[in-house]
Amino acid sequence: MLILGIETSCDETSVSVVADGHKVLSNIISSQITKHAAFGGVVPELAAREHLTAIIPVTNQALRDSKLTIKDIEAVAVTNGPGLMPALLVGLTFARGICFNRHIPLIGINHFIAHIYGAFLNEHFSELSDINTYPILALVVSGGHTALVLIDKDKSAKIVGTTIDDAAGEALDKGAKILDLGYPGGPIIEKFSKMGNHQAFHFPRSLTGAAGKPISKENLLNFSFSGLKTSLLHHLDKYGISSLKNTLLFDTAASYQYAIVDVLCMKTIKAALKFKCNSVVLCGGVAQNSLFRTELETRIPKKIKFLLTPKEYCGDNGAMIAGLGFHYLNNKETNIEVDAYSKLREVSNVPFVPSL
Repeated sequence: MLILGIETSCDETSVSVVADGHKVLSNIISSQITKHAAFGGVVPELAAREHLTAIIPVTNQALRDSKLTIKDIEAVAVTNGPGLMPALLVGLTFARGICFNRHIPLIGINHFIAHIYGAFLNEHFSELSDINTYPILALVVSGGHTALVLIDKDKSAKIVGTTIDDAAGEALDKGAKILDLGYPGGPIIEKFSKMGNHQAFHFPRSLTGAAGKPISKENLLNFSFSGLKTSLLHHLDKYGISSLKNTLLFDTAASYQYAIVDVLCMKTIKAALKFKCNSVVLCGGVAQNSLFRTELETRIPKKIKFLLTPKEYCGDNGAMIAGLGFHYLNNKETNIEVDAYSKLREVSNVPFVPSL
């Protein structure tokens, strides 16, 4: 089964061709970073215009790379939420046109769930059929989401922890903005951190009990990064932006980044042990961070299988959309009247767990 995947939820235009739900034949991504950098963040209307310009060339390149034509495609999977509404509508309208013209199924894909599925593309696909993989705890970390998702062998899924304010990626972007480092913040903070000492300064680890304050039951597995941003502002008041150069700047970036990574690791391990999980999946755009990948892999208990999403499938990409679409198609959950939505809907099940 050959499925074309289209992703336009934010500022990347991506199209991919995936065979049988896991064999990635092509995955083309056109980034808009330089377009939005001047604004310090993504501008929805600008993102939509850039998607309009890129969608046809990116689709043609994806087909060329897969050595296929549009006539070979048997279904189209497209992100229909959550995301920026103007951006989503570009991809959805384009996908609907293909399906109407070719008389093939259209599959609306939840971008959030697709991030989890990105870990199972290509060689990791077989893990889904291993009963010892379940329960799975997925840590989804991006600019818009920071959440712990519990997945069991009966396809049930539940968000057991989420951010009560900023997402981890958002905290990195805001940190870089406070330090006047540019956009996007995550990669820039990571670059500067490699030259610094993450133990130079201690930034707060909210909702972990590290400060001696008990955690309420409802926030035991939740995240909070707004206090971290405030702490960085106080740090800046103490030293002054003009003084934050060279070693002091590198140490600040490293300590700030490590505070985020430390909390993510602590909460993930706590949840994995609480729910007796056999596997932990790390996914989402922030999962591209090298320190984060190494730190969680090192700290996760050896009895728990660690499934690390390949970097090329961590950020927004069409492959995770096309791959997940295969499972919806098998369940005959397709609809030409798919609607776009901006906010994450309730997650209660996932389609990609086979009958075990």
